Amino acid sequence: MSPPMGKTEKNTLAASPGCRDDCPGCAHRRMTRQESLHQKQTFLQTRLSVWADRIAAICPPDNAHLLYYRKKVCLSAAWEAPVWKFGLIRRDAVMDLHECPVHSHEVRAAVHLFVKSLPHFSAFPLVFYAQSGAQATLVVKQQALPDLSWLTSDFTCQLKNTGMEGLWLHLNPGVGKNVFAKNHWQLLWGKPRSTNDDGFLYGPRSFQQPIPALFRQAMESAQAFLLPRKNDLLIDLYCGSGIGLKQWTDQGCAVMGVELDGEAVECAAVNAPMATVLRGKCRDRIPQLIQWAGNQTPDGFHRLVFVNPPRPGIEPEVIQWLTEDYRPARIAYLSCSAGTLCRDLHFLEARGYVVRSIIPYDFFPGTLHVECLALVARKSSVLPG
Repeated sequence: MSPPMGKTEKNTLAASPGCRDDCPGCAHRRMTRQESLHQKQTFLQTRLSVWADRIAAICPPDNAHLLYYRKKVCLSAAWEAPVWKFGLIRRDAVMDLHECPVHSHEVRAAVHLFVKSLPHFSAFPLVFYAQSGAQATLVVKQQALPDLSWLTSDFTCQLKNTGMEGLWLHLNPGVGKNVFAKNHWQLLWGKPRSTNDDGFLYGPRSFQQPIPALFRQAMESAQAFLLPRKNDLLIDLYCGSGIGLKQWTDQGCAVMGVELDGEAVECAAVNAPMATVLRGKCRDRIPQLIQWAGNQTPDGFHRLVFVNPPRPGIEPEVIQWLTEDYRPARIAYLSCSAGTLCRDLHFLEARGYVVRSIIPYDFFPGTLHVECLALVARKSSVLPG
């Protein structure tokens, strides 16, 4: 459980300059850190009550990452003469979050620059502003190229000074709940890919955990449980841009990853060149997974799985194949939804697996959100060492 609440601990988020009292984005901003952690821990103990005795205390970020930690954002945009507003939609209006203390300094600087530089909505019908690290995207609700006269050498010089490396225009006339479409991307300035602090390539759509140090901690825990070794087979589902793939291949495993997003697959091929990566939905790649696993015949190997699915959890066809055919000895499951994690863990336990432990991580301090790493083993499998 979380440690006792400190008597003198201050509410760092709500007291920070730029935090709007009416913003719905950070539900825990009026809580102290210990109050927030306690509430998240209680939620997990209730939602995952079957395994309550195996839920560890939430792993928090260090104090340096409680503010200005989000380098990836997707903000609604609205023109309100004489300026643009970037932020969250509330009551059919955009609440500007130009000074949000959760956004990184680079995000704040770039937002300020675009707010003062973009032309009127009639000339530039911007709907969303997205930023992933040093890559920014302007999502425009039309097919025709909008006015780009504002894109001057002076502007790009200022943009570079914010830390940005690439600026994209995404023409998406059907933009709505789905911000991005497959086609009509244009690089307006800079380079199409950037490299994060750990040396991994990423692009404008790439998902990156907001607190890399805490994510590395989670991946180290996954590795310590999976114990991937030379000649083991490891399948990494929803593998993203290949950070985990590189980790597994460095241990000498034969590794296959599956990822839907084409940009992520492209980056994964560079980030983890020793892994085999398939593009598509995981359920559609089961035939290739079967063939790949059947072709790997080293002596003494273990079958292992790492999964990091989106909120809907593991696809039914995939979890059925894993438990009935592939039958991994160990599974490390990083989940962003306690609800679908609960469903999938029940399915696994009904088919001969046991949940060894659940480690929660506070990847999004100040919010309701909490993620969990579930460590699952086949009952008949003897865990090494």
